[in-house]
Formats: sequence, C-alpha cells, structure tokens
Amino acid sequence: MIEILKKIKSKRYEEAHKLCIDLIHKDVNDARAYYGLGIITFDHKNFTKAAELYGKATELEPKRAAFWAAYGKTLSLLGRQSEAHTAIENAAKLPIQDAITADTIAVVYSRTGFHERAIPFFQKAIALDPQPANFYYNLGSSLQFSGRFEEAAEAYQSAISREPNSYKAYSGLVALRKQTKDTSTLEKLTTLFEKNHKDADATLHLGHAIAKTYEDLGEHDQSLHWLTRAKTMNAAKFAVDIQAQSALFEASKKTFTAKSSEDTDFDTSAPIFVVGLPRTGTTLVDRILSSHPEVTAAGETNVFAGLVKGATQTTDNMVLDAKTLLAATSVNMAPIGRHYVANTKALARGAPRFTDKMPLNFFYAGLIHKALPNARIIVLRRGAMDSCISNYRQLFSTQYSYYNYTYNLESTGHFYRGFDDLIAHWKATLPANRFMEVHYEDIVFDQEAQTRKLLEFCDLSWDEACLRFHENDTPVSTASSVQVRQPLYAGSIGRWKKYSTGLTSLRKALGDLAET
Repeated sequence: MIEILKKIKSKRYEEAHKLCIDLIHKDVNDARAYYGLGIITFDHKNFTKAAELYGKATELEPKRAAFWAAYGKTLSLLGRQSEAHTAIENAAKLPIQDAITADTIAVVYSRTGFHERAIPFFQKAIALDPQPANFYYNLGSSLQFSGRFEEAAEAYQSAISREPNSYKAYSGLVALRKQTKDTSTLEKLTTLFEKNHKDADATLHLGHAIAKTYEDLGEHDQSLHWLTRAKTMNAAKFAVDIQAQSALFEASKKTFTAKSSEDTDFDTSAPIFVVGLPRTGTTLVDRILSSHPEVTAAGETNVFAGLVKGATQTTDNMVLDAKTLLAATSVNMAPIGRHYVANTKALARGAPRFTDKMPLNFFYAGLIHKALPNARIIVLRRGAMDSCISNYRQLFSTQYSYYNYTYNLESTGHFYRGFDDLIAHWKATLPANRFMEVHYEDIVFDQEAQTRKLLEFCDLSWDEACLRFHENDTPVSTASSVQVRQPLYAGSIGRWKKYSTGLTSLRKALGDLAET
C-alpha cells in the first residue's frame, strides 16, 4: 500500500494502477487495491467511480478510518451529504493514526454543517502534524463559523506564521472584525497582492480583503476599485454567457406553470427552503427560523439539485443548467421528494422541521413544489442596487461556476433582472400558502411583525427566541457568520449610495429596476 501511495503522490498513475490490479489478481477482496484505485480515479475527477471504489474498500475492510474518510469526502463532493455524514461518523469511531485522515474527517464534518464535530478533528490533525498551514486555516474557518472569533484569529495567525503567503488566512482575519487605521494590515495585504498578481485565486482573496478594509475605513470608492482589481483575472477567465444565463431562467419557469400540478401526495411539511440571491438576508431568516425549538438548520445543501440531476441523467458536468431543468419537466418528482427527505435526515439532527438555505434553490421552486407540495419556500428580496452591490462585494468559492456572474457589475445586474422576472413567475403560479416573498428591509425595520409572519407561514407557534436570533449558537457556514451573531442593524441598507463612481455599468444592466 505504501508503494502505491508513493507512486500516486508522484503522479505515476499508470504504475500505481498496475500495482492495484496486481493486488486484485492475488486477492479479489484486497481492500487496499480498491482504495488505491479510488484515489487514482478521484485525482482524475471521476467522483462517481471513486465513490464506488471507496465504498467497496469500506465493505471489505470496515475498520480503516482512512477508507471511510475518503469515501465521505467523495460523497460530499457529489452532493450526497447525508451519506457523507454517515461515512464520516464511521471514520470518527475508528483509531486515527495520521493527520491527513483526521483533517479529511474534519473537512467533511464542516461541509455537512457539523462544525462542532469538525473542530476536535482539525485539532487532532494539528496534534499529529503541527506543520501544515492549511490545517490551521481549516480550523480557523470552523471556529469562525462556530462564533469562536478570538480562537479563529489565533488559528489564522498560526497558519500565517507557517506560511507567510497564506492569503486565505489573511482574508479570514480581515473578515473577523471591523478594520481600523490602527489595526488594518493594508500595507502587508497590498504587498502580497502585488507579489501574487499573476495568481487569480490569491488576487481574488487579497483584493477582497483590501476592499473590505477600505470599506471599513469609509473609503468606498477605493473599496470598489480594489474589488475590480480582485476580480479582473476571474472576470476574463469565467466570462458569463448572457444568452445561456437567460436560457437557464427561462427553463426554470417551464418547470412549473399555471397548468402544472404536484406530482405526489407526500404530506411532509418538514423542509423549509430559504432561497434568494446571496447576501440579501437568507442567513438572517435561516437563523430566525432555526432559533425556534422545533426547527434546525440543515445548512446550504445541494441535495435537491443533485437528485434532480440524477433523475434527468443529463450527461454534461453541470448540475444546474437549462438542459437539466428542461429534462426535469418530464421526470416524476414524487421519488425525488421522498429521497430528499431521506437524504437530509442526518442533517436535520432529529428536529421535526428543518431549513435548507441554499440560495440558488430559487431555480428549483417549481420542482420543489411538485416533489414536496407541503414544503414551504421563502424567497428573500432586497433593493436591486443593494442586492447587486452585496453580491459583487462577496467572495464566493471559485469551485462553483454559478456565481461567476459576480465577477463584474454588468453581469451581476443582468443576473438580477433574470432573478426578478423568475420570482414574479413563481408568485403568479405557486400557491401563496407555500411560496412567500420577504423583503430584507421589512425585517430590519419591523422585526417582530415580520417574524410573526414567517412563523405563521411555516405553521410554527410564536416563540420569543426567534427575535433573539443573534443568540443562536449553532454554527453558520456563510459569509454572514460574523453579522448574524449581532442584533439587527440598518447600516447596510442603501449601501450603494456610498459609492460615488463606478456604478454606471450596473445601472445600465438593471435598467428600470435601478433605484435613483
């Protein structure tokens, strides 16, 4: 096994593959061979086959934590989060002798929203091998999402002390607190930015950190300037096809029309889908609802999208695209509804109701209603200019192409117009007792009344804890991890007015939707 792993590490895949096959010829039930083949397949991004091979390894040798950890990581990447959680729970019960396995277990826990379970395993990885900077960065992220901000800062600093070019750790540090002239690290950040000016990922993280610092200092035009610099390389690399984007919105509308009906009588009302553009109050509503004793937050899951993709069997590598949505119009959604509930069971943590806060699930609202007619769907709205600026300001993972529209203001405006039109369609076709539109500004200015409306819509009893959402101590894996632990404030409303220049392309794209 050691020889196989050495060859894989040096990317001598053909030699490693031959060694694995030799093991199988000697013993068809040698779990090590399937594990090795799983790594090779995973490295070539064939995650479906890798999951099959890792699964075989765990069947043959169920007492190897490394096998279960690799299996869980792959299932998570496939969007099979409940299965991933089960796999990683099996890994966590076994002896762990290497840091990589401990870190992998922790990463999967964090991806499935169990940051409280992730933290001890990140710490174990560090205890087994205190050198890798990424272990400390991973620990810092889970501590941040858990609201343990001082400890998160220490972890990020530890990452930087081991890797001075750890741009993600610098970005994490800046996100933890408001920057001041006395505490800002602008000089260091700008030096690193110039040093890494050819690295798209580094400039994205560092540029966003610089932009946030300037915003905290009240220099909004400088902030916008740095956001543009941060995104320049990715804007060119991931240029948005506006025609394809429009086709996606139109395909979504066709999944449910005034003539459509539900595909099932599945009567569960457990799921509450919180959708909308990112950074428009989705995390706020999620925290309000999950502060209710009957509700837990399942996180941002791709479970529903993954089930739709699997049912349509479309062959391209995109989970969400026009082709898949159009194919879904011919799919019986009843099994998807039942599978969705089964696949989110572990994420619901035993609560009778749970929230699924994947913002882009607004594309699936019609299909969700077909599959789960008693599920509630809450869409967040916010002023057009503020929505677009908040999306543009946000540092999204480059792993997800669905947020490529945020790399320039014009494409962000076009995306908003499509979103606005799609939500109007859902309002006209979905039942009013299943689809609810909520405005972020209304929650900020009339918190109790809007909270009562939310609870009533979800058929939940009144509970004062929902007004104290900032006291909710469950982890939150979003960019709002710092803000949602504070009481409501109106400071972000009308933020776009603070930018005196640079919004011309956004206004042009928004057209009549742009505020004056």
